[in-house]
Amino acid sequence: MTSSNINPIYFLDFAVPIIVNLFLVLYYRNKKMLPISILAITFLAYFGAIAIKVVFQTFTVGYIIGEFGYISPESSLYYGLQTSILEVGIAFLLARYGVRKKYFTISNATSYGVSLSFWENGILLGVLSGISLISDFLIIAFAPHNVSTVVYNAIKSQQPSLLYGAKEAFGLVMLSILERFSSLFAHVAWGILVVMSVTLKKRKYLYIALPMGLIDALVPYSSVMGIVLFELIIFALSLLFMLLALILLREEMKPLSTMDSSNSKGTGRD
Repeated sequence: MTSSNINPIYFLDFAVPIIVNLFLVLYYRNKKMLPISILAITFLAYFGAIAIKVVFQTFTVGYIIGEFGYISPESSLYYGLQTSILEVGIAFLLARYGVRKKYFTISNATSYGVSLSFWENGILLGVLSGISLISDFLIIAFAPHNVSTVVYNAIKSQQPSLLYGAKEAFGLVMLSILERFSSLFAHVAWGILVVMSVTLKKRKYLYIALPMGLIDALVPYSSVMGIVLFELIIFALSLLFMLLALILLREEMKPLSTMDSSNSKGTGRD
């Protein structure tokens, strides 16, 4: 069943990621763990990676899909390696720059990952997508008939699910929100690990982070798996990535905390 306008339940699709990511940013800002320098560096890291992806795919995606098909090991690696090399790789390079400039330390590792997620889920797929969706909704509702009809027909042709009734739309929205949480977890995971790699001068953490980007290699197989199973697998993997990163961070922070505690006692006065 289709409606005469975009189902407002889809507003949750961008509202929830905005609220969650903005809350995390404000939380770490309040804790003095997310300086503006990290937001600026992660902005460059994330949007720089996306810009390179867009340019690269403009010239190559037609050949890859035409030569190997969308659902193929080659296409899978094509998408996975881009995320691994560009998103994780550039996040590492700019984290190294930030640490060298003394903009942040290992104590900012989690907030670095949160900031990466904020630009994707809070801004690109949150605010910007929300503006587009609300604009289409308002045009269909209030614009002159000839204009609203053009927009409505375009949506009906290209994104018919936006016109589904509440019962059909609710499940799709929940899956989309689940995907945003998966993205949050993944960005936090490799954000933590690249900062650890730079601050501790241990390349092993970069080598753990890079394969995490290969999670996008599963994207071409989403239609084969079915959207529900696909999103659950991505969620489980992303959550596992984040838990691993947090455990590794905690283990590395233990001796640092012990040293700080010993220094405080040694310099204390009776």
